[in-house]
Amino acid sequence: MGMMEITNVMEYEAIAKEKLPKMIYDYYASGAEDQWTLQENRNAFSRILFRPRILIDVSKIDMATTILGFNISMPIMIAPTAMQKMAHPEGEFATARAASAAGTIMTLSSWATSSVEEVASTGPGVRFFQLYVYKNRNIVTQLVKRAERAGFKAISLTVDTPRLGRREADIKNRFTLPPHLTLKNFEGLDLGKLDKTDDSGLASYVAGQVDQSFSWKDVKWLQTITHLPIVVKGVITAEDAKLAVQAGAAGIIVSNHGARQLDYVPATIMALEEVVKATQDRIPVFLDGGIRRGTDVFKALALGASGVFIGRPVLFSLAADGEAGVRKVLQMLRDEFELTMALSGCRSLKEITRNHILAPWDPPRVSPRL
Repeated sequence: MGMMEITNVMEYEAIAKEKLPKMIYDYYASGAEDQWTLQENRNAFSRILFRPRILIDVSKIDMATTILGFNISMPIMIAPTAMQKMAHPEGEFATARAASAAGTIMTLSSWATSSVEEVASTGPGVRFFQLYVYKNRNIVTQLVKRAERAGFKAISLTVDTPRLGRREADIKNRFTLPPHLTLKNFEGLDLGKLDKTDDSGLASYVAGQVDQSFSWKDVKWLQTITHLPIVVKGVITAEDAKLAVQAGAAGIIVSNHGARQLDYVPATIMALEEVVKATQDRIPVFLDGGIRRGTDVFKALALGASGVFIGRPVLFSLAADGEAGVRKVLQMLRDEFELTMALSGCRSLKEITRNHILAPWDPPRVSPRL
């Protein structure tokens, strides 16, 4: 299929699979163990139905929103995904430019193949920095300070990875970084390379470097070393949502790490409402995982999300067509979301309500007697 014939986000995956070496495609595409949650992240959306309202003037649709005080063009943002130069030589540079052109937020991974300074040099744009907490806290402090200096606006703190999930494709492929690439943010710290092992090279790296003792008290510590808002990424229960609010989080990303950590956790769209209710509107809640259509974005917002983040669609479109691919993914999702709003009778994000959808757990609706 030529790039001109692409009509939806999913179509990029097959092109990426064709173009990329097996080790790299498998690293991006796979989930943990049986990959049940990987399928469920997508399938769960198909069980949520619409209750569209008709005969509303939808000649003007406004998708703009504010995230942590930053104005963006639409509630669709870019999730952190590692090692983007494996997908395309321009890697994170291309992604940053595409996000900026679309007027939305990009999150840069700790394990990017471009540094915070390099990404900042691509030009203006609101960017978040995803953080893994290493055993060596000096490294964490240095990294956070560098992100601040480079103009990053928030820390997206990944909290679901004390150890790396079991991704069997990476074990079989003995996944490691291609020799010409490094984890750029760690290059000067001699932590920029993954060792070749009999296992996944990344799993071994995480076991050696990432702090398994990291807990809520350390979230407090993080607040003492940065003035940036901290968004906690990887919350999927009401209990942890409440603790995140208490710990002073600026926001929550409902995420199961693209189904790459603990298998048989619910799809994020299924966990979303529980988390939203637990925060009692004190902080914004975002959804990450399984977004492939504008209809998915609408469903997330109807269930209380303030916005969504996309991961694999960025990697696959980047692999297929570089910056143009990522731009097209953002544009297609934007166009589909706008159409879904119009056909549902919503002219702005605040008009998207819980009554616009029907979820499997909703009680049956009985029509009122006339």
